[in-house]
Amino acid sequence: MPQVQSKTRILTGITTSGTPHLGNYVGAIRPAIAASRNAGTESFYFLADYHALIKCDDPARVQRSTLEIAASWLACGLDPEKVYFYRQSDIREIPELTWILTCITAKGLLNRAHAYKAATDANREKGEDADAGVTAGLYMYPVLMAADILIFNAHKVPVGRDQVQHIEMARDIGQRFNHLYGADYFVLPEAAIEESVATLPGLDGRKMSKSYDNTIPLWLPAAALRKAILGIVTNSLGVGEAKNPDDSNIFSIYQAFASAQETAAMRQAFADGIGWGDAKQKLFERIDAELAPMREKYDALIAKPAEIEDILHAGAARARALAGPFLDKLRYAAGLRDLRASAATESKPIARSEKPALQPVVFREADAFAFKVLDAKRNVLKTQSGFADAKAAMAAAREAMATLEAA
Repeated sequence: MPQVQSKTRILTGITTSGTPHLGNYVGAIRPAIAASRNAGTESFYFLADYHALIKCDDPARVQRSTLEIAASWLACGLDPEKVYFYRQSDIREIPELTWILTCITAKGLLNRAHAYKAATDANREKGEDADAGVTAGLYMYPVLMAADILIFNAHKVPVGRDQVQHIEMARDIGQRFNHLYGADYFVLPEAAIEESVATLPGLDGRKMSKSYDNTIPLWLPAAALRKAILGIVTNSLGVGEAKNPDDSNIFSIYQAFASAQETAAMRQAFADGIGWGDAKQKLFERIDAELAPMREKYDALIAKPAEIEDILHAGAARARALAGPFLDKLRYAAGLRDLRASAATESKPIARSEKPALQPVVFREADAFAFKVLDAKRNVLKTQSGFADAKAAMAAAREAMATLEAA
């Protein structure tokens, strides 16, 4: 059965394949750390180094990124005593659960994953075999992500819109396990989309992303940070000419760091014709004022990797204290049991005939949601699409099940 929880569990994964930049800080690190201080939540933050292996084949880069990201979150104020902060590969229960879930996950579900479809579509456009260069790791990514979430029965997973499908797939996989083994072992997670989280423009005006090579690294020394900011692309308007702050990269970044009062003052400065050099200087001063104290902490942490390793080991031990006993229940449910155990001392397995004969499956289809009702042999008895969200599709699926069972 799911672990009884009085608080809402929120789980966040950080892939260890790059160096943190200003966009990561504003869009993920800062809001996540603020949320971790909410008394009504239980927060899990993990360094997703297994996921990094899918994207990065440089072992030194994975190790270095793990160190940089861990040091960054700690320097920015994450308290490892008040949250679960761990490295994914230190939780042995995750790969074991991944295999158990793999054995019940429909291949058709994985065929619909956006990343896999994008890779195969790109190959077809080039006239190559659809699966050329596609690894099993990329294909199985959604199952590993489901294990990350389900092993701790997380209620909510903060993600961008491009990751919502993975949370829906985790729900489908958890629901399938619950159905097959006759009990609500897993909480079914929900995607938490933060509409208000800022997205920073990069040096060239596009979204700040290492994919575009337009990032400003988070922990540049002050002089290097100023130089990077001076390189942000602007238009040709000169000193004294009014400028529109709403289409300015400088203003967008400034607003993400400034108070409401400071933002209003900068908006007025744009209207008064501030020069781009002065605007960039003000941007540098505002960012550096926020980052300088944390930069000192980061530099101290990055110089002591053994201390970070100890923190991660301690976090993993706390997390495994939850994951281990829960996996034991899941192993038993799946039939991985001690042969010495007496039938009299073991709980009676639920017979197939006692389980629900029908199963609802909700999935995304184009820009809407759909459902299928399956029988015990996975035959599709009914399907319908066009629902606005997953909850509406599930409600309709349960109505369809009730109708089918009454017939």
